[in-house]
Amino acid sequence: MPIDVSHRTEGAQGGGPSVLRRPGADTHPDATAPDTCRIDLHLDQVIDAVLVDDDLDGLRPHFHTLLRDPDDVAYRHEVFRDLADADLRDAIAAFARSLGRLRTRGRWTPRSRRPRRSQRLHLDAASLYCSAVLALAGALERRPPTSRALRAVADHMHEYVASQAFRTLDDDVRTLVRDLDAVAYALTIHEDRVHVRRASDRHDYGEDIERTFRPFRRADAPEALPERIEVTEMSEAEAAVLDLVARQHPATFAALERFVETHATFVEPLLDRFAHEVRFFLAYLEYTQRLAPLGLTFCLPTVSTADKRVEALGVFDVALADSLREDAGTVVCNDVRLDAGERVLVVTGANQGGKSTFARAFGQLHYLAALGCPVPARSARLPLCDAVLTHFERDEDLRTLQGRLGEELVRLGDLLERLGPRSVVVMNEAFASTATDDALALGRATLARILAADAIGVIVTFTDELASTDRRAASVVATVDPSDPSRRTFRIERRAADGRAHALAIAQAHGLTYEALRRRLTP
Repeated sequence: MPIDVSHRTEGAQGGGPSVLRRPGADTHPDATAPDTCRIDLHLDQVIDAVLVDDDLDGLRPHFHTLLRDPDDVAYRHEVFRDLADADLRDAIAAFARSLGRLRTRGRWTPRSRRPRRSQRLHLDAASLYCSAVLALAGALERRPPTSRALRAVADHMHEYVASQAFRTLDDDVRTLVRDLDAVAYALTIHEDRVHVRRASDRHDYGEDIERTFRPFRRADAPEALPERIEVTEMSEAEAAVLDLVARQHPATFAALERFVETHATFVEPLLDRFAHEVRFFLAYLEYTQRLAPLGLTFCLPTVSTADKRVEALGVFDVALADSLREDAGTVVCNDVRLDAGERVLVVTGANQGGKSTFARAFGQLHYLAALGCPVPARSARLPLCDAVLTHFERDEDLRTLQGRLGEELVRLGDLLERLGPRSVVVMNEAFASTATDDALALGRATLARILAADAIGVIVTFTDELASTDRRAASVVATVDPSDPSRRTFRIERRAADGRAHALAIAQAHGLTYEALRRRLTP
């Protein structure tokens, strides 16, 4: 019979310890972020990279859902802190991998046409399960966790390992594995006939073979093969031999059949759910560690629903950093700050100067914070948002007959309708298809709506005047090298927008600076 792991999805909504949802969290409904937000911020690429394994895709909804309560965020932060202990993290990861193999085995077993083969696979799976449970229980005793979530798991694990049900399962597994390992038989093959009999000679030829080939063993060869459950199908000849062996050891194989009937479903539902949920943390940490060679750090931010100030140091675009990882490219980090009373950062400066990257990093920072995950920064204090709303340039849809500006205004209207006091807005180069005066008027009207909703955000614009529209809008500028204005630094600085560096860079690019024109016009 196959292992029943179907209860994992159902159990995720039931009682008992969960490492993703604190007790009582359902009283604070969360928000599912729109796909356009993740696409605009390139977080779809990040999430795909985190959930690179097929069996992790079931965690995707958790990466699409923003937490609204600071205590829900703290609940996940505690787990991340516990997993900073490498020994504890490795033990939990090994447990999650083992139960992942059980799910693989459970999907394969129904296709087996050999009952005895299925029974042995079932026993092997039970043996792997018992070993994994005992190993994790021991690790949790040696390295007691401090988080509410993992303490609850450790308490449950302690009770479960001491339960009669688990002790019986473990005893039955050990006894049956020992009895099956003791089964020995001899084959005599003559032409097209195979004779199976009890082995009269108990000499272990494996030791002779190992001793013979030991001088040829490589120094770096592993001592043993990785633990796995064999899932290859048996041939007709192998199945026939096994049936003959079973006839000669009826008591042992009858015990195997009884074991499968007695322990048809042995995976404890809450531990199975834990093995699934904890991979949310493990997969994300593994992803962040990939960026460590670039000298980039992640931190657990301080979040609040009462304070709208933003202060984050060393912020970077996660998706961009990952794309530069293999080339060992340089990632420029910037500081992000919104002081008391400020709500929106207005970003101006040279084209291709890092403005859009800065805006994406701002959105990523708040989105990941609302997942309860470490954020791309050395340190961060952030308001906990309930929505990340983005407005990025789109290609014109000729089917709508609205024109580029018309389509943009429709999308912007939808965004403004959803604005709330805990929203984060990221707008990138809006109204680029219209005249400068019209773009400024539309930008001011949009900024006024954002400020009226008491939302926070970042607006990337080519109209410098927008940065001085309201005292609640702080001006930041993408800078260039003072000694070479055509060279972008990708640094974003808090200062008044003046447009001069951008204008000078354009003039130099086209040979229109004062010096260039004077040389060309001088006789």
